[in-house]
Amino acid sequence: MSTRNPYDVAVQVQSFYLPEQSEPEAQRFAFAYTVRLHNAGDVAARLLSRRWLITDADGHTEEVRGDGVVGVQPLLQPGERYEYTSGAILKTSLGTMEGSYEMQAVDGTRFAAAIPAFVLSVPRVLH
Repeated sequence: MSTRNPYDVAVQVQSFYLPEQSEPEAQRFAFAYTVRLHNAGDVAARLLSRRWLITDADGHTEEVRGDGVVGVQPLLQPGERYEYTSGAILKTSLGTMEGSYEMQAVDGTRFAAAIPAFVLSVPRVLH
């Protein structure tokens, strides 16, 4: 009998600054981020929706909700991984993102997969 959580999707994120899409003089800082999801549970689960909290260096927080990710609602079998890249625009050169994915297991159970907080930063802004 398994002792691990049957509903367990691990999330890792790596962010990148996009200088070619940014206009610092206009307070526009573009970032990309790559998300890696891993179904570490025992049950296949579909990513239904996302919820992001995006906070800039001025303390302004924006909540973003939507169905799926990059236009899809991937189904992850136990042990399977899924990766996608998306982006965000901030008015400051530094910020954070965090949130969660609403998942639904094939047995109908709904659960949240936490997206740990990560930093969006123009290189050399943080020491």
